Amino acid sequence: MTQTAPLPAPAPTGRPSTARRILRASAVVACLPYISLKIAWVAGSEIGIPAGSPLLDNRELMATVNAISVVMDAAVVVLALLLTQAWGRRVPTWLLAFPMWVATGLLAPIMVGFPAQTVASLFADPLPTSSKEPFLDEWVFGTVYGGFIVQGLALGTLFFLYARDRWGHVWRGTLGDLPARFSGTGVRATAVTAGLVALVPTVIHVLWAAGSTTGLPASRIAQRDGDFYVLEGLRLLFLAVAVVFVLALVFQWGRSLSVRTVLGLGWVGSGGVGCWGGYLLLVTFMPETDPAKEPTGLMQLTYAGEMITGFLLAACVAVFLRRRSASA
Repeated sequence: MTQTAPLPAPAPTGRPSTARRILRASAVVACLPYISLKIAWVAGSEIGIPAGSPLLDNRELMATVNAISVVMDAAVVVLALLLTQAWGRRVPTWLLAFPMWVATGLLAPIMVGFPAQTVASLFADPLPTSSKEPFLDEWVFGTVYGGFIVQGLALGTLFFLYARDRWGHVWRGTLGDLPARFSGTGVRATAVTAGLVALVPTVIHVLWAAGSTTGLPASRIAQRDGDFYVLEGLRLLFLAVAVVFVLALVFQWGRSLSVRTVLGLGWVGSGGVGCWGGYLLLVTFMPETDPAKEPTGLMQLTYAGEMITGFLLAACVAVFLRRRSASA
């Protein structure tokens, strides 16, 4: 029996609902602490930065990095407006999908990791004060990461509602409803390649999580604490979610699983792996005058492997969505 896929919902012409306006306002307001701090630092303020922090070593470089950060967080405001206005429904898919994938990839690990670190700190023995390097005042982390969590919740909910209205037809049904070998040979080969590349960072993160110091600079070894191990576990979690669910999507494993669930987890996982891997890789190329802090080649290999894995898996998701949209 032939089934006709329902057409996407028509674009709204009136004001967004009260719930969407509240979510939009929450996302915008949550950006203000971070943007305000970054602007203050660009202007030369040292608010929230203790004496001796490495952030004060190269003020010109940090001013540039902070200015870029302001632009990136301001993009959250643009996305919140786009997702709640009628004109946002006319934006080309690719122009919205990539920034949202990046935003998801940068915010999702923080949304999981910061609460996990907070809980872990209640049970872990703190490092001696003498072994801690000053970086930022404690209140900065709570303020900034709390804002990131609100941004992620608000923006993520807005994007889900927007995507449901505009593209909800592409994620209906289960994996078993898809035609056999729907993704095609090229997509499957790409997904397998991503899984193989992911083995490198997976093995290294397992070693670090187990206490190995292989490939870690001296300063990182000395400052390993509960946060370090939580983050290693988190990176392993995102790697596993990204690889497993994108492979499930393209090979149609678990035919009773809903397309929406598998697609959503593949989207979030690939973003977390690819975007944070890319960010950390860029950080390793920043100038460092202290040999004890110099990133190692193994660290760069690990982060590069995560970045490549995430982007390959994201390409698989993108092709799947394009084909599903065309078939519907």
